[in-house]
Amino acid sequence: MGKAKKKDNVLKFQKGSAAASIVNMAMRIEELKTEKQKVCEMAARTILKALDAKDNYTFGHSMRVTYFSMVVGRQLGLSDQQMYDLELSALFHDIGKIGTPDAVLNKPSRLEDHEFQIMKQHPSMSYEILKDFDVFEEVARNAKHHHERYDGRGYPDGLKGEEIPIFARIILIADTFDAMTSTRVYRKGLPYDVAFNELIEFSGSQFDPGLVKHFINGMRKEKAKGENQFFIPLMGEMYDKDAA
Repeated sequence: MGKAKKKDNVLKFQKGSAAASIVNMAMRIEELKTEKQKVCEMAARTILKALDAKDNYTFGHSMRVTYFSMVVGRQLGLSDQQMYDLELSALFHDIGKIGTPDAVLNKPSRLEDHEFQIMKQHPSMSYEILKDFDVFEEVARNAKHHHERYDGRGYPDGLKGEEIPIFARIILIADTFDAMTSTRVYRKGLPYDVAFNELIEFSGSQFDPGLVKHFINGMRKEKAKGENQFFIPLMGEMYDKDAA
């Protein structure tokens, strides 16, 4: 994404808006990147485009999970660099689904046990795709562990509590929330408040309870703005909030 295009995107937002703040953060990060990091980002964007070509829903889901995750990051007061690392981790959390058979990935009904075992491989596949980009070492680790549960009953490694990287814990909440609130061909998405209650119910078992509180507080603030789109800095694009 060229600097000129990113500057054009800045002009689309009112001064002082949340979106403009995110773009300004991205421009500060851009100035600090090494050439090697920029090349790795170009390669990663190419991989994301391949995911989009394979499954547009999963691509859009990844954008929304990134937006939700960054809402939590702002609630936590993360630094620009931490926000950048969180953004990358969320963007690529499902990249391993490139290797998931279409019959499993796009099945419009409940997965059979053997199909679920295939689906469960995608976090490890995400790790395998990303791990050789040495500047994305932590990103690969966060992607690998985004289906670990706070009570240790998740996968692939059964990590528990704070053994799970904090960005992976954030992504799990964002990932689950998007799955609950997204409208698909076979079901209508849940209202935000119903999904919030589901997150609260499973706090301490599936989810980090402290992060759930930050997520709900941040998302209620976002909902109050009445905005229909969000901005992803690395992609340099606006995306629709609703998954219709």
